[in-house]
Amino acid sequence: MSQRKVLVVDDEVSICESIAARLRAEGFDVEMAFDGPSAVARCAEINPDLVVLDVMMPGFDGLEVCRRIQAVRTVPVLMLTARADETDMVIGLGVGADDYLSKPFSMRVLVARVQALLRRAGRPSQPLSDLLEFGDVVIDLTERRVRRDTQEIHLTRTEFDLIVYLAERPRAAIPRESLLEEIWGWGEGAGSRTVDSHVKALRRKLGSSVIRTVHGVGYAWDVPR
Repeated sequence: MSQRKVLVVDDEVSICESIAARLRAEGFDVEMAFDGPSAVARCAEINPDLVVLDVMMPGFDGLEVCRRIQAVRTVPVLMLTARADETDMVIGLGVGADDYLSKPFSMRVLVARVQALLRRAGRPSQPLSDLLEFGDVVIDLTERRVRRDTQEIHLTRTEFDLIVYLAERPRAAIPRESLLEEIWGWGEGAGSRTVDSHVKALRRKLGSSVIRTVHGVGYAWDVPR
């Protein structure tokens, strides 16, 4: 089996090299880039299986890199941010990022996130032909499309997986920990903000009423059939 190819992008050379060295030790084929333009060019050249992408970079930032590479070919993106708030995270999810890590982070957690994203990307699509319909919201499980009031809503791979998991269990309160394990493939409690940020992105795209917050637990799909 060939090695999975990862592109690591960070303008801090020491961080980029450290991440690359750890991923190579885990058996990945790793390439590096140190600014926005070279990241986009390198991605087009090597067609990586996954991109580890810093937000703040020269040339243009990681958000623009993510937007450009996802416009060409869907690829899992793990974004790195030094910001303490959710601004980069929410915007990043909007342009096609699948997950994020806040700096500083442990290499063990980074490797776990990379492996989980690649596992999800490699899952075969479910052989389903039916639709999930909730009022004016229609989820096409075969074509992986979502429409609301006949308008198609563009979702990332992770957003679609999350909305399907919730919609298949309407009104059930799903704990954040269960969502982390089922959607992201890891169950560390420290990642609950990842769930919250994806829900915020879905509410922005579909409307605030589609997903209900169950305080102290998690979330529930709340669109009536």
